[in-house]
Amino acid sequence: MDRAEIVHENFLKRVSAADFPHPTGGKSPQDAGLKPEQLVEIFRSQVLSRQLDRTSRKLQARGEGFYTIGSSGHEGNAAVAAALRPGDMAFLHYRDAAFQIQRSTQVPGQTPAWDILVSFVASSDDPISGGRHKMLGSKALSIPPQTSTIASHLPKAVGAAYSIGLAKRLRPEHRQLADDAIIHCSFGDASANHSTSQGAFNTACWTAYQGIPLPLLFVCEDNGIGISTKTPGGWIEATMSQRPALRYFRSSGLDMVEAYDVARQAADYVRRRRKPAFLHMGTVRLYGHAGSDMQTAYMKKGEVEADEANDPLLHSARILTENGVLDREEVLAIYNETEERCTRIGEAVTKRPKLTTSKQVMASLVPPRRDWKPGNGPSTEQRMKTFGSDAKTLESPQHMARLLNWTLTDLMMEHDEIVLAGEDIGPKGGVYNVTSKLHARFGANRVINTLLDEQSILGLAIGLAHNGFVPIPEIQFLAYLHNAEDQLRGEAATLSFFSNGQFTNPMVIRIAGLGYQKGFGGHFHNDNSLAVLRDIPGIIVACPSNGADGVHMLRECVRLAREEQRVVVFVEPIALYMTRDLHGEKDGLWTSVYEPPGTGKPVRLGDIGQHGKGTDLAIVTYGNGYYLSRQAEKILSEEHGLNLRIIDLRWLAPLSEEAILDAVEACGNVLVVDECRVTGSQSEALMALLAERAGKDKNIARIAADDSFIPLGRAATVTLPSRDSIVEAALALAGKAK
Repeated sequence: MDRAEIVHENFLKRVSAADFPHPTGGKSPQDAGLKPEQLVEIFRSQVLSRQLDRTSRKLQARGEGFYTIGSSGHEGNAAVAAALRPGDMAFLHYRDAAFQIQRSTQVPGQTPAWDILVSFVASSDDPISGGRHKMLGSKALSIPPQTSTIASHLPKAVGAAYSIGLAKRLRPEHRQLADDAIIHCSFGDASANHSTSQGAFNTACWTAYQGIPLPLLFVCEDNGIGISTKTPGGWIEATMSQRPALRYFRSSGLDMVEAYDVARQAADYVRRRRKPAFLHMGTVRLYGHAGSDMQTAYMKKGEVEADEANDPLLHSARILTENGVLDREEVLAIYNETEERCTRIGEAVTKRPKLTTSKQVMASLVPPRRDWKPGNGPSTEQRMKTFGSDAKTLESPQHMARLLNWTLTDLMMEHDEIVLAGEDIGPKGGVYNVTSKLHARFGANRVINTLLDEQSILGLAIGLAHNGFVPIPEIQFLAYLHNAEDQLRGEAATLSFFSNGQFTNPMVIRIAGLGYQKGFGGHFHNDNSLAVLRDIPGIIVACPSNGADGVHMLRECVRLAREEQRVVVFVEPIALYMTRDLHGEKDGLWTSVYEPPGTGKPVRLGDIGQHGKGTDLAIVTYGNGYYLSRQAEKILSEEHGLNLRIIDLRWLAPLSEEAILDAVEACGNVLVVDECRVTGSQSEALMALLAERAGKDKNIARIAADDSFIPLGRAATVTLPSRDSIVEAALALAGKAK
């Protein structure tokens, strides 16, 4: 017999026979502050969670359902939810259906059985994901959707907790969380070992240790096993009970009274002290990891049966009957009536509509627009005062780093909800001084010096964005993003998609990167690959090649985040930060005069740049490639008589395909210059676009970096495109090679 059916039959038989497991808790419901009606309500939530698990397996067996990782054994979460407020944002473990069901009793008009069952069958009626995934989540219940990724939600929970105190001080217009709210974040004992979890625990402690408010309740649901790998006995307590600035609580999730009582104590501590706490809740895992998992393949039968004998529903039935709240017949009636209801709804949801087209699936990749109250911005006097000594040089040509700094200054003056975060960005002003003086201008609340952990930096940004801020986190070097790329791929970029646009986390991520830093850093600082970014659905990738464009593109990136709620990555070519000259020493051709807000021509998403109108050859490029192509153009024009046009992509994702095709239409020869590596670079997409749509009469070629890491010293640029290699490739393509 299937283990799910064994657990089911055991419940019916043991309740009928009053054969209950021994108590695990010591307090009575009265001592814990639980009224009889609350006990019944929690039990009903637990039973509904269990019966939904059983229904999901039946639907899957019929080919109608698609997800069977259930919550059975973790029903103690209903008691945890009862101890919290519905406005306490909850980032849930995927076994926490009982939590969501119980929270739904705190908010009028909820239909948890229907909501969860339509998600089981991937119906477009699913109120959270619109049929894109089976997941817990609800806008009305303040539960952002969470997929089954392991531990990736912990960093953003830390960020959301941090945002509460910050929002109390700064009051962003689109604030979501009350001043006295707390954040709930749950996960399994196996997930607690993940490096992402450990980083989040460390960041929470690091923050709280300094006296900074961080109202966060970590809930570790310890069932003793991760799929088939057991957690060493006592491991969670040994590793978590003595952490600095983190209060440790322990409870049994089998006993709903104890689970409620300890969860209430932990929540009260977090809410009152504004400090993080760790609730270690013992549970059991029933049915195995998922529908196809056979626990007896890696556990002894006696171990499986011991867990089944400790079924939390049996413990709840004991509490209800021993305290005279319900008799055994009433307990069984609730159980059986809930089964009948789930079966009936289960049949109904199979007939509900599904997503059937690509357009439907992708409809929520791009978040909905958001309105903001209009503001006047700072006065001229305020603006000059903020710029301080820099005001004297605002009208003189500057390099890109300085222009970006001034742009950030103006943006932060205009939009109070912008918060910068990153390692060394405070008093030091960042590794390349792009954030110089911003800490002094706007203070530590808006220019946050973080600890050295990229996952925590991006998690902070995601959490801030959940609470009405527009964060601009900085990743110090492009290579460092790989330590945290799942915070982009698995969390930030998926939120709108999996919530049908109901939850968003808009931000602008600044990343210093790309190659051409001669003699410095090697591949850790000269990372010339953007492949990790360009294939993430829904995000925008911008890369300016010069300061003038950088000013307007950064403003557009912030507009996209504020108004369109987009996740934007702004890649800043390090080698061009301080570049002033193009062809000769002190020609100053790569500097620009700063254009204040409201002046100059905006650069909107999709706008490409073009230098020249020649038709002999079009060069399509970006970043450092644009700079080098401009150098090559002088030689090609003056020495070889070629009339060129150079196309600066500016926006690398999504590619402005129609604009690119229009720009090269008049040219018979098209050269793609890409500073990223041949494999996985933008040039692959560009070559495909040109080959498929630019016409068969064109000669098309590309030059890209070799498939190599970048070395240190004078050899740093030998694998990369250069002015001379661009000249050589252009002459060959135009039929003028020697």
